Amino acid sequence: MLREFRLYRRTIKIHLLSTLEYKGWWFMVLTVLVQCAAEPFVIVLMFHRFGGIGVWTLERILLVYALALTSFGLAESLCRGFDYFPWHMVRTGNFDRLLLRPKSLFTQVASSFFHIHRLARASAGLAVTIWALTRLGVPFTLYSAAMLTAALLGGILMYTGVFVMSSGVAFFTIKALDWIYIFTNASYQVTRMPRDHMPALFKYLFTFFLPVLVISYYPASAVCGWGEPSWLGWLALPSGAAFLAGSLLVWRIGVRHYKSTGS
Repeated sequence: MLREFRLYRRTIKIHLLSTLEYKGWWFMVLTVLVQCAAEPFVIVLMFHRFGGIGVWTLERILLVYALALTSFGLAESLCRGFDYFPWHMVRTGNFDRLLLRPKSLFTQVASSFFHIHRLARASAGLAVTIWALTRLGVPFTLYSAAMLTAALLGGILMYTGVFVMSSGVAFFTIKALDWIYIFTNASYQVTRMPRDHMPALFKYLFTFFLPVLVISYYPASAVCGWGEPSWLGWLALPSGAAFLAGSLLVWRIGVRHYKSTGS
């Protein structure tokens, strides 16, 4: 396990150093930052014009949204290889080379791509999280720090699971994976909708199948005291781990049924 982590760290370091060789790398980071800042701007304008929606204020909405956004940004940065896998490994036959190496396939695929500008999404989400917590008057305590850390770790595991699951399905569908964006970019956008006003289908889908609300809404409720049982906030980490475990099962089934693309 330690050897695999060292391999992952060294590979990511190589990708990072190669990216920094390009003089315009900072512009890519700035572009993503502007994009991430523009996404919740519609929410800000709406609340500025119409005020809150019941107990849901701008700070509440942005806190839940930012927790999901930060988790997605970190998972997308640290496991970018799985996001690229269907298009850059299966169809091109590059996956055949990984099978010949005496190293973990998970580590090789996860570290095969790294884009520094993707960290901008996580940075923006973290900044909004801190701003929202400050505006809501949430004191920094060991409890709140542990709860939010567990929420972010659970979110990273969950979104990593989404990328791993899409890669496992890619062995059978080759490339027809446009539907997977429902569970990546579209899923954290759902958190901009107040949970109390979500359609029942969305509420159950993003709680019990893809636990987006478990890694965002319930931890936020626990640290802010919104009335939900506080123990629900601690489910973020185990639910994310459970989703990743199921995704790894899909991945292993795909690898087992993989047939070389040949030349």
